[in-house]
Amino acid sequence: MTMGRSSAFKSGIVALAGKPNVGKSSLLNALLDYKLAIVSDKPQTTRTSIRGVLNRPGLQLIICDTPGLHLPRHALGRAIVSNAETALEASDVVCLVIDGTDRDIDAEDREVVGKILKAARPVILAVNKMDLVKNSDALKRLVSQYNEVCPAVETAYISARTRSNLDTLVDVIARRLDDSSPTYDEDVLTDRPERFLASELIREKVLKLTEEEVPHSVAVEIEEYKSPDEYPERNVLYIRAALLVERPGQKGILLGEKGNRIREIGRLARLDIESMTGHKVFLELWVKVRPKWRQSEDAVRRLGLKE
Repeated sequence: MTMGRSSAFKSGIVALAGKPNVGKSSLLNALLDYKLAIVSDKPQTTRTSIRGVLNRPGLQLIICDTPGLHLPRHALGRAIVSNAETALEASDVVCLVIDGTDRDIDAEDREVVGKILKAARPVILAVNKMDLVKNSDALKRLVSQYNEVCPAVETAYISARTRSNLDTLVDVIARRLDDSSPTYDEDVLTDRPERFLASELIREKVLKLTEEEVPHSVAVEIEEYKSPDEYPERNVLYIRAALLVERPGQKGILLGEKGNRIREIGRLARLDIESMTGHKVFLELWVKVRPKWRQSEDAVRRLGLKE
């Protein structure tokens, strides 16, 4: 006799949406228990959507970390917002991530909510950074304001940093999904290629070691990527990457005195890429000036920053 499943299987896409710096990437990493998305304290760190696969008994969540929704000022900004909107439209459920320490809803928050409502998907409010919340009355007021402009199906109070209440959030999301077969095999963590993840790890180190406008003006272009997985005769993963900047002065900042900064970027990135791939890595970095690349629709598209 053939035994059927004791309960239905659920699967679906959940988009983590919100304004910059509310902790969407940290939440993705915490849910997966793996550093898939790069993180920094600088806004607009995430430029393209990154999808991770979370498997639980009877459940598969395809969690999409979307770029922060904001008012764009150039072609790159427009591409970032477009990438987020595309991810919202492709989702089954939207998880609106907010910072629980915020005092009130502002114009930027309302812009975010407007784009989420346009996607016409069930919305779950995830109040993040609860480990930092000190004023419960202010929190209640903030959540009430969000529910007025964007009625949430449910609200989950979480902390990505301390991983508090994440199981509750997963359960809330699962309740909003229809019965469906899994999309990915259980051993799949992401649909993004290793080459892309390596470029992001390099950019993360640029974000960490530079300030002001410089980190936002940098794009990473992988020019060569030869892995022992594809070239069995090799015992080292070889990566040559260009760090693109808009002005000569930015190139000087990235290089640092006697090349100290670019060497440190390379050292830190190499360690993370080795940890990710399991291979010894030889990383070669160059800095190239490409004037006004952020203003060019063609350059943004060619760099893979427009999905």
